[in-house]
Amino acid sequence: MSDESFYKHHVFFCMNVREDGRRSCGEHGAADAQKHAKKRIKQMDMNGQGKVRINQSGCLDRCEEGPCLVVYPEGVWYTYVDTEDIDDIIDSHLIGGKPVDRLKI
Repeated sequence: MSDESFYKHHVFFCMNVREDGRRSCGEHGAADAQKHAKKRIKQMDMNGQGKVRINQSGCLDRCEEGPCLVVYPEGVWYTYVDTEDIDDIIDSHLIGGKPVDRLKI
């Protein structure tokens, strides 16, 4: 398997906490959302090579738009409010191949 397709989907959750008082993902549930996604993907046996990888990320520089994550290789950016939004991204995009328009940024 080539490096380009090592994972079918690679998901990065911004975990940044800004020290200057500006809005940041780390202060709006990013850690809990990332843990939820990682746990759910593992429970469904969708993690690992050729499948899905859920990662933490440093600043993705879009914190002003709400907590964010990005799904590669498509490069689709999302915001979310709760674990129901994360489940929608998993079910629709990662499993079904259809991005969730209402959560895209």
